[in-house]
Amino acid sequence: MVQNLTEDEVRDLARDLLGLADSKTARAGVGQLTTFNQLGFPGVADKPDGWYLPSNKADVALVLETKATRISLGQDEVDELLKNVRITQTQYTKVVGVLYNGEQVRVFKGEEEIKAPDELQHFRYYLSLYTIDNIDKERIYQLTARINNCLHFQFGIKNLYHRMIFTACALVAERYGAGLSRLKDLGYSTFHTAIHSTLSKSLANNRKQNMKIDILLEEYSAIRMNTTDNQKAINDFIDWVAEISECVNSNEWRGEDVMGIFFNEFNRYKKKSKSGQIFTPEHITDFMYKILEVNKDECILDATCGSGGFLVKAMANMIREAGGMETKKAGQIKAEQLYGIEFDREIYALACANMLIHKDGKTNLEQMDARTKDACEWIGSKPITRVLMNPPYENKYGCMTIVENVLDSVRPHTMCAFILPDKKLEKASKTQMKRILRNHRLRKIIKLPEDLFFGVGVTTSVFVFEAGIPQDGKDIFACYMDSDGLTTVKNKGRHDVHGKWAGIEAYWVDVVEKQSGDESCQWIDPAEHLSYQMPLKPFEIYDEDFHKTAMEYLMFQRGIDAKQFGEQLLDTVLYSGQVSSDDEAVIISVKRAASNGD
Repeated sequence: MVQNLTEDEVRDLARDLLGLADSKTARAGVGQLTTFNQLGFPGVADKPDGWYLPSNKADVALVLETKATRISLGQDEVDELLKNVRITQTQYTKVVGVLYNGEQVRVFKGEEEIKAPDELQHFRYYLSLYTIDNIDKERIYQLTARINNCLHFQFGIKNLYHRMIFTACALVAERYGAGLSRLKDLGYSTFHTAIHSTLSKSLANNRKQNMKIDILLEEYSAIRMNTTDNQKAINDFIDWVAEISECVNSNEWRGEDVMGIFFNEFNRYKKKSKSGQIFTPEHITDFMYKILEVNKDECILDATCGSGGFLVKAMANMIREAGGMETKKAGQIKAEQLYGIEFDREIYALACANMLIHKDGKTNLEQMDARTKDACEWIGSKPITRVLMNPPYENKYGCMTIVENVLDSVRPHTMCAFILPDKKLEKASKTQMKRILRNHRLRKIIKLPEDLFFGVGVTTSVFVFEAGIPQDGKDIFACYMDSDGLTTVKNKGRHDVHGKWAGIEAYWVDVVEKQSGDESCQWIDPAEHLSYQMPLKPFEIYDEDFHKTAMEYLMFQRGIDAKQFGEQLLDTVLYSGQVSSDDEAVIISVKRAASNGD
């Protein structure tokens, strides 16, 4: 807690935290007497408390308003800041306004208030608020598809995971300064050696914490190509990797989206995994992060981490909340707050690459079997506070064993979210489920859209447990997200073509948090069900059904054979009836049978 600071003291503190100082490219600083007129705004006598004014008027500017700690940041204070924002906007299109009293921070992108870290950040974080959404996802999909085809058909790498690993290693090398573009036209040997050398150097400091990260280098070295003399293909590959690498900018918090695209695109060509991996769609990893209310101080576990999708998403969101990659907290998040286990050696190598691309070689990744006692002991030794997982579904891969191991190994009250087939808990061993619910509480079930896992043919739900707390017969909240707004695009999988997901996600996060608000919401007795129950359609009877039933009963009473009667009636209508019509109806007339006195 900051002591009761004067406005002068807050201003000085803000200067140091923001890093405001004049440079060759910008005027920056704080002051009490400096006017806008003195800063290059002719005739404006207003006095900002702090400023960052770049020489290039197309760049982002920043204006600071400070108050003493005892003054709350209310509407009057906001109005004072926004007045200075509008003055700055007379020369700069992009302006960030920061309001600060030593304890509270309010941030405005133009005149619109936005969510930002609670602590004051370096000024470059606030400048980046105008650049975080500039990733061209469609372009990354195009480039990744080209890379996959190039490695497959031009170089003859038949194994899909080898193609993924080769590309991932090239991206890691580029990220750590290999300068692949300089290697064009120099032959395959030079190109291959440069990647190997850069990987070796980039891993050197990380071996101290995680020796198994060497697997990435070993897997790269084991890849063999049918041909290496196609210089044009090598040059094309370099260009494509370099372009993707430009998007993988870990100084911007949304850089993880690029790697999500990269792995998802490759996985479209993957046959069913021998280890049962099903890679989680990126938008669902983000949704699960939010419904578990993860924050920057959590320690995340994924005990079947695959290529690291949950961990990378968590890392990006947590670092954003912490204020960006340049903060001390970002380093702590990478080093101490992300934990993963992956059994498959090749997939483990991809997970290592995924983290390294974000300049994170310290994440606690282990190659081990989550079904084993060793894995339980490893998990139990870590300060896990949240679990985000999509374990392999089939029994032969030990799905429920993994779930139970995780629940048993984390600390009491740890919130754990698992994506599983809808009926997985109900089809599991009754003995096992009794044991799980005796020790852990199933709190929420969120049934996911039927077509979520494109081409897999399985319907799933998110099961949210609280570890170490018995069920004790308490009801379970459940709801059904019937659509995520994504559209199936030919040869590209499912995509948010119409931009619907953001609104849908916000709606369902709110429903899950409040445990109400949608007609699908229900409460389930665990003694009866362990899955979302699709509502039965209400019983309805139509006039036609009533008349048919009544006639069949009357014919039965009179001993009339309904089938025979129907055949005779049809013959009579077809061959003896007369048909006429008017504007409203078609009329069939049948002559009355001759009277016999009855």
